Amino acid sequence: MQLYSEHYVTQKTERFVNKVWCLDNSIGESLIENKLVLPNGCFNLAFITGNSIDVHTSKAKYEMNEGVYFCSQMTNKVLVNIHPKTKVTIIQLHAWALSLFPKYDLSDFTDSIIKINPDELPFKIKIDSDSHIVVNTINSYFEALSNSHSEKDIIEKICEIIKLKNFEVSVSDLSQSLNSSQRLLQIKFKVATGLTIKKYIQILKFRKSVDQMLNANLEKLSLTEIALYNKYFDQSHFIRKFKDVTKMTPKMFNPDLYFLSKKR
Repeated sequence: MQLYSEHYVTQKTERFVNKVWCLDNSIGESLIENKLVLPNGCFNLAFITGNSIDVHTSKAKYEMNEGVYFCSQMTNKVLVNIHPKTKVTIIQLHAWALSLFPKYDLSDFTDSIIKINPDELPFKIKIDSDSHIVVNTINSYFEALSNSHSEKDIIEKICEIIKLKNFEVSVSDLSQSLNSSQRLLQIKFKVATGLTIKKYIQILKFRKSVDQMLNANLEKLSLTEIALYNKYFDQSHFIRKFKDVTKMTPKMFNPDLYFLSKKR
């Protein structure tokens, strides 16, 4: 059985959900340890069945037993140990998805994980549901949500502009585009995501750079070219930012130790 798998949602659901991914050690007899996950600018809902997983973030160590967990924005790499007879199904939510539910104040909630009551979720999924059932359920919910919220809120608009500008945009630029004060945009974004706008952009740039590194042989890009392509000042600047997240240089980076997105 494949340990890591990805499952994709419909185009309309992709407005809020990036993908569903699974870590399946449900028939395994041994601990899978020291696997790593990189930050990507998303929130995660994790459904755990069986025994447990251990997760080490930059702030704390978590033992996650069977149940549902909300994972905040991560700013550094995360270490994961998956115990035998355990399966984890993860719904990866875009940064703006929770802004539709203003009761959540996430302004001081990064690199953290909390266990939640499944009844608090706006959609109903049994934690032991098959991945295809999870995908079908969230497609149904988020397609309806997209239809009922055709107008994008300020957080989604900020993220959309950042993506359109290929991560090369300042808070001042956003302020002019959205006809809003810089301070108000910063406050709203921090409350909704736990990140500053600048930090969010840094994370997205970093992930794009990692994806290019993984395909550098295919695309014939050097480390310097990757750095310049992603608007780092130079190779040294890129290496410093890379070490901030991974605690190692790009040349030391071993993708086999990480759970990394597949190319569709």
